[in-house]
Amino acid sequence: MIYVTGDTHGDIERFKVPELKKLHRGDTLIICGDFGFLWDNSKKEASALKKLMSKDYTIAFIDGCHENFDLLEAYPETEWNGGKARYIGGNIYHLMRGQVYTIENKKIFTFGGGHSHDYDFRHDSKNWWEREQPTHDEITTALKSLSDNDNKVDYIITHEPPASLKDCLGVDVFERLEVHAFFEEIIRTCQYEKWFFGKCHIDKHIPIKFYAVFNNIITL
Repeated sequence: MIYVTGDTHGDIERFKVPELKKLHRGDTLIICGDFGFLWDNSKKEASALKKLMSKDYTIAFIDGCHENFDLLEAYPETEWNGGKARYIGGNIYHLMRGQVYTIENKKIFTFGGGHSHDYDFRHDSKNWWEREQPTHDEITTALKSLSDNDNKVDYIITHEPPASLKDCLGVDVFERLEVHAFFEEIIRTCQYEKWFFGKCHIDKHIPIKFYAVFNNIITL
């Protein structure tokens, strides 16, 4: 089975909830950004990663707005279920921007990154990375990946929501990014069953196809 949840932000308690105890070997948990267990390279963080690597199921995450991209990009790229991924170790993978993965015969398009709502407080410090914001080249790669799949996937997993949903979500879009226009293009041209995103830190279904996810664990 494939499951989706929202940002975990390095909180190991999120993996102790009863809903995750039913996951077994062969299952996959996808996290919609801000994984948070690759942040400061501390002993506490290493211990938490070791605990996650002891899980029977696969943990696969896209990057969000609160990642240490220096740490993340030090991990090797590999081929995983038909797309490029970074292998973190054990059962943990980083799903890269603009890739299409085939998991349990389902095609899943992933695109992480976005804009930090706390940019004004972080960009002058040592815990903000410009690479949180998707680049034109990454969007070009994503367009090719979708085109190679005839613009048809089963599920879309992003960190940012499509900007056109802001009124439904009751949140502001803090900065218009090129990726927002790209997401509107996906809505217009691609076929998909459901779209999940994590940035808003709420659990809300926006009929028909959109899901803001945070604490909920949704079965695909």
